[in-house]
Amino acid sequence: MPSRRDQIALKDEELRHYLADQRILVVGTIGRDGRPHLTSLWYVLRGGNPWIFTYARSQKVRNLERDPRATLLVESGREYFELRGAMLIADATIHRDPELVATVGEELFVRYDDKGPKGRPGLDEGTREAVRARAAKRVAVEFRVRRVVSWDHAKLGGTY
Repeated sequence: MPSRRDQIALKDEELRHYLADQRILVVGTIGRDGRPHLTSLWYVLRGGNPWIFTYARSQKVRNLERDPRATLLVESGREYFELRGAMLIADATIHRDPELVATVGEELFVRYDDKGPKGRPGLDEGTREAVRARAAKRVAVEFRVRRVVSWDHAKLGGTY
């Protein structure tokens, strides 16, 4: 008989859809004192891995410069039988190339913009210029996922 962990784990395709549909990524880094440092961020998926666009001098970036290990969390649901989520064990790479940073920033703004032309996400020229201006003080962080722990309590069929 399969374990309950196996019963509730998201299959690869389910995980891809789930990560693409969610909006908030909790990024856990290791602070200088060894304690976890948690931050909720918007993200984009590139090649199946989460990427963020953030200030180069932020605490999370300083932590990742010291130690590139990170734990990421995406979760949803309110009631027990609605709980879904994924914990992603990842290694971070900080990208500083201005063109790449700007591109990731644009992708992030497109993903979260629901007021684009004809009701479709998109960037107007003013927004594009604003994102590119912000990129000068930012970095793009790529999280290469090494291991996934996922759950979908709806798969339990109402049992506890």
